[in-house]
Amino acid sequence: MNSIRVRLLLSLLVALVLAAAVVGGVTYRNVLHEAETLFDYQLRQMALSLRDQGEIAGDEAAALRDEDLDFVVQIWRIDGRSVYASRAHKSLPSSAVMGFADIAVDGRQWRSFGIAAHDRVIQVAQPIAIREGLAANAALRSVLPLVAVAPLLAAALWWLIERSLRPLSRMARALRETDVATLRPLPDAGLPDEVAPLVRSLNAMLERLGQAFDSQRAFVADAAHELRSPLTALKLQAQLLRRAGDEHSRGAALDTLVAGVDRATRLVEQLLTLARQEPGAAPRAHEPVALAPLLRQVLADSAPLAQARGTALSLQVEAADETASVPGDAAALAVLARNLVDNALRYTPAGGQVQAGVARDGGRLLLRIDDSGPGIPNAERERVFGRFVRGSTAAQDSGSGLGLAIVRSIAERHAAQLALLDSPLGGLRVELRFPAA
Repeated sequence: MNSIRVRLLLSLLVALVLAAAVVGGVTYRNVLHEAETLFDYQLRQMALSLRDQGEIAGDEAAALRDEDLDFVVQIWRIDGRSVYASRAHKSLPSSAVMGFADIAVDGRQWRSFGIAAHDRVIQVAQPIAIREGLAANAALRSVLPLVAVAPLLAAALWWLIERSLRPLSRMARALRETDVATLRPLPDAGLPDEVAPLVRSLNAMLERLGQAFDSQRAFVADAAHELRSPLTALKLQAQLLRRAGDEHSRGAALDTLVAGVDRATRLVEQLLTLARQEPGAAPRAHEPVALAPLLRQVLADSAPLAQARGTALSLQVEAADETASVPGDAAALAVLARNLVDNALRYTPAGGQVQAGVARDGGRLLLRIDDSGPGIPNAERERVFGRFVRGSTAAQDSGSGLGLAIVRSIAERHAAQLALLDSPLGGLRVELRFPAA
């Protein structure tokens, strides 16, 4: 039973039945007690009314002998002789009990009241079964309105529950009608205080989903646009290779084709890397990552490219920072460092310098990549973190414009502050400031 409506109704109905049972029981007992008190009062008043009376007149005696009368009146002299009895009852005792008393005679229960007055004793008795029957009828009549009102209360509860849960039904209907392409926010006007936070959270989630979808659509469109050019170039280079007339031309065309395949392969690898580093990607467990050994390995991997371009690679790390580590994903941080070193090598002219380093600023660990290249103008430093964006100082074949986008995505996943600064080497410094341990 997963319906809130049904569970609420059943819970409230159970509470209503229990409350009605308690109220009905208390009312029944109170009415029974009041009826018993009233019947005792009647017994006493009848006995007292006969106290100062002389002889019972004939018409009064006839009235007291009426078979429909529940009361039996007995009068004795002080010496015990019976003076009067309204009706002869074998089940009544032949002597009176003073005050109120419950009398059992021949298996029949009586309630009596006896009083001594002048030279006589008066006793008025009534069958307890009759008293109880009258009291029970009175008590039931007092409880019957509760029984009659219960169905009306149940219907009112159903209506109130239905009305109270109507905002949830509207919200569910709005969610069903939400267009995946637009992800419109749910209406939040006039919502109860209990439902409004849920709707606001859903709207925030829909907004984030919309932004993620927009980002994915933009990424796919940009990727398609960027892939179109290298694939077209590969096709043209293949056609040139086919039309090459001699071995020298064929070799030159083949070298150009291989270089084009390498560029397309790098672009695809960077696209896949960026997709893996997106905020919605599955998170990896963080572990302590020593930055100095990681940078040393990245520089070793990049040494052939640096040697081919005549660029000097160096690592600056204080002895105390050799084992300094940050919590993170070692593979992702290696991709970040590799992209930064690769960018620095590609943008630095032949014979330049690229320097990687680890430093401290108070309790925070810094990762720095410096180069002696042309740098990036201050006005463009925020823009170059976008996908497929190249700086104005970049050469036409310098890359795909994804390197810094990948770096920023990885930095955000590690809560590191990323900054582009002027380098002491004359070019650009990329600095990552990791959170304090």
